Amino acid sequence: MTNPVKGEKTFAFVSLGCPKNLVDSEKMLGHLAIDGFQVVSEPEGADFVVVNTCGFIEQSRAESKAVIQEMLDLKKAGGTKGVIVAGCLPERLGGTLLNEMPEIDHVVGVFGRDEIATVAEKLTGAAPSSLIQLESSLPGVAPLHREQRELFRPAAIKALDDRARMRLTPSHFAYLKISEGCDRTCTFCSIPKMRGKHVTKPIEMVIEEAKELAADGCKELILVAQDTTYYGLDLYGEVRLVQLLKELEKVDGLEWIRLMYLYPIHFSDELIDTIAGSSRIIPYLDMPLQHINSQVLKRMQRRVNREKTIELVEKLRGRIDNLVMRTTFVVGFPGETEEQFEELREFVKETQFQRMGVFPFSREPGTAADRLDGHLPDEVKAERVETLMADQQEIAFAWGDSMVGYELDCLIDEEVEEGVWSGRTFADAPEIDGTVYVQGENLNVGDFVPVEILERRDYDWIAAASEE
Repeated sequence: MTNPVKGEKTFAFVSLGCPKNLVDSEKMLGHLAIDGFQVVSEPEGADFVVVNTCGFIEQSRAESKAVIQEMLDLKKAGGTKGVIVAGCLPERLGGTLLNEMPEIDHVVGVFGRDEIATVAEKLTGAAPSSLIQLESSLPGVAPLHREQRELFRPAAIKALDDRARMRLTPSHFAYLKISEGCDRTCTFCSIPKMRGKHVTKPIEMVIEEAKELAADGCKELILVAQDTTYYGLDLYGEVRLVQLLKELEKVDGLEWIRLMYLYPIHFSDELIDTIAGSSRIIPYLDMPLQHINSQVLKRMQRRVNREKTIELVEKLRGRIDNLVMRTTFVVGFPGETEEQFEELREFVKETQFQRMGVFPFSREPGTAADRLDGHLPDEVKAERVETLMADQQEIAFAWGDSMVGYELDCLIDEEVEEGVWSGRTFADAPEIDGTVYVQGENLNVGDFVPVEILERRDYDWIAAASEE
């Protein structure tokens, strides 16, 4: 970030939540930059602050509100002139957020993000008077008049163009959102309430964005969505992930294409063969399974069962060489018995996922699961998280040990100290998986470097750059 030019309106930006939210943050930053606003690294002294929030579960909502309150306290102390709250929290809570925190100047929902500059102009006094009437009709933007607390949402949500972003990730990797929303009806999930039904981003738009990112230095492209394998069904009448991947493989400059948020449905043989036969689509699949017991999966309304899940996992591992799988599970779902939890434990031990996350069931108001019987005490859910993660730790550590002595390509992310660099192998997605600490000289951020794995330290590796 550069020092602001005298007279320019400045702002600070706080981005919370998932990679999909990060893309929205980058797009809002791009809009504000194009409109002449200057981003600064610290909120103290900025003309205004934007907080892009997460509203997925109670814990994330609490974190978002804590950050908002911190910025409101700064405003009260004279450290900034205004606070704009964006993203999933206002989309989920609507006008009640302004009722709860009336000091917020404006709220901008998920689908109002492209109007962030207009809102900022009004807040800072830079907008013409005609915008007073315009603001109340913008998709996803809270009405100007404070007594009107409803968050406006458009009747029809379209795919959002994510080009012209100001990147928050290093230039050598980027997230690319291929769709918005979700058509699944998982009983525990509130995503459709915040991001609406599934809307596919057209292939041509995705490819143009990928080309822009590659031209900006992106080497690792990480595809994200609420449901990646559903891609295309609403727009084309059939799933088109294979066609999209084949077009992305043609984009010059991309070396790794990483697939995240793959739902275990619509995983065709053609898709498996495309991944297996590609030199750019890396053998890393993030596929949240959530449970293995068929009865629990039915209550979750996942539309899969134990048999189909095991069949898919075995097929993927049998046909994709060197496959690394990441998954997540929810424990303590309403009605989950001790026997059903033990079934999940056995499945994890037998399947040996290299990467795995476990979350306690979060009782979310307005979801179907909130109305189910058999809710479990928090202490039971916490105990089951700890137990399953202990099982997984043994698996992950054993796999990490088994990789010692192998040579792998490592994408260098940053220099952490002189002669020591942090990076990632194909098995490591940013932020959620392990880090490789590479000892070597004359390395560069964004380079692919062959390294030898020397030892495991918890979930990370120590490695040395191989001599060529």
